[in-house]
Amino acid sequence: MGSRRHARECAVQMLFQRDLSGDSVSEICKTFWEGRHESEDVKDFATELVNGTTNEIERIDRMISRQAQHWRLERMAAVDRNILRLAVHELLQAVTPPAVVINEAIEVARKFSSDESTQFVNGILDGIRKELGRSAELQ
Repeated sequence: MGSRRHARECAVQMLFQRDLSGDSVSEICKTFWEGRHESEDVKDFATELVNGTTNEIERIDRMISRQAQHWRLERMAAVDRNILRLAVHELLQAVTPPAVVINEAIEVARKFSSDESTQFVNGILDGIRKELGRSAELQ
């Protein structure tokens, strides 16, 4: 597994912890990295993803909610919700190609969630990718 995917997996775990505990990002990052022997690249990228996602969480949640017909955000599985949040943050950053972001999110869902979740994540993210493509065309 590549270091960026591993960093994404770490970021999802930290976002999950934040979602369920309500602890601050700084506290979560501090405790998460204790006793782990990760490269600085993994730590830096994961922490950047967590900070960026939490800084935009309201916007990200609105985007997910628009695409998740018949699913309220709070009723989604917490792990799926946080995989989606992380991926939407990356889509908004427009650094990594959208197909890569979506594929990475599906692989993280495959590891941490269920087979049905991979389809759910794919569908939501594809809708957001299309929405972002349309908004980019309008600018």
